[in-house]
Amino acid sequence: MQWAKRNEQTVYENRWFSVNLADVELPNGRHLDHFLIRMRPVAVATVVNDANEVLLLWRHRFITDSWGWELAAGVVEDGEDIAGAAARELEEETGWRPGPLHHLMTVEPSNGLTDARHHIYWSEQGEYVGDPVDDFESDRREWVPLKVVPDLITRGEVPAANMVAALLLLHHLRHADG
Repeated sequence: MQWAKRNEQTVYENRWFSVNLADVELPNGRHLDHFLIRMRPVAVATVVNDANEVLLLWRHRFITDSWGWELAAGVVEDGEDIAGAAARELEEETGWRPGPLHHLMTVEPSNGLTDARHHIYWSEQGEYVGDPVDDFESDRREWVPLKVVPDLITRGEVPAANMVAALLLLHHLRHADG
């Protein structure tokens, strides 16, 4: 049941993504045109402190016109190490510099449409270095107890699937129920 890509051409591109059109052959020999979005890797990071609180951003997403909790995230620049990009994004968006980062997971948020990969890291240490450079990224930044993460998700306050997966795994790893 494997689909085979026979051809792919770029329809539109900018520095963040390209929209491509692929000629795909189905297992039965039929062909179809399939649009896809090629994207740069995304680096994501947070800190979990000694009180089992996770550093989150409360932000608005204009595309879906929704508010929600997220982790700091952004594209990996050309030639940049993924973990380094995650640390940079965390500091730029929150004002906190992480200690040693641990890879938590890599997810493909919508692999039927895009090749985007989100590489998520976390640290058990952070140092506040000042106001975030990119303070326009969020309305506020808060330390949120990991034990309330499932409730936030249930109430729809963490709308992005990649953030849900990361926060639930951190909740599990840190045994935040106790």
